[in-house]
Amino acid sequence: MNLTEQMQQLAKRSKSAAHRLTQLGTQQKNRCLEAMAQALVDHQTEIREENARDLETAKTMQLSKAMTDRLVLDTSRIEGMAQGLREIAALPDPVGRELDRKERPNGLLLRKMATPIGVIVIIYESRPNVTADAAGLCFKSGNTTILRGGKEAIHSNQIIAKLMVEAAQACEPGFPPDAIQV
Repeated sequence: MNLTEQMQQLAKRSKSAAHRLTQLGTQQKNRCLEAMAQALVDHQTEIREENARDLETAKTMQLSKAMTDRLVLDTSRIEGMAQGLREIAALPDPVGRELDRKERPNGLLLRKMATPIGVIVIIYESRPNVTADAAGLCFKSGNTTILRGGKEAIHSNQIIAKLMVEAAQACEPGFPPDAIQV
């Protein structure tokens, strides 16, 4: 399967998962985000093990010290990712928010409402902490996400996404496994 076919498969699975996310209420999403945050804290050892694999790859790729530093997931950065997810949970839910309202001369009321886009694709490199931030923000706004981080961070990105999905599934039965894909 070539890259185009892989991306098409990811997109199809993500689109299928998007409908389920629109059915989750604010409290359900916030509970899932809190569970995701706790999962990152509880599984720091696994995250650091996968991150060590990425750091080895960075050495073979001869990445600069600055690029390599961006890859490092130590306790502080993992705690920061978890805190970021908790902060996202504390944000107001953008879904269903009224953005504009107009009444026509004939009495017809027009309202512009915030709704999920459906699927969001995010491309980034060398910062595995972006995986948690981006997935959390997309989830809070009712969107599925396809994350494409740099190849130097693939193992870290995969474990973070996996832990987030597993935490959400434990919190909310029926949470689609394809809601967050790397």
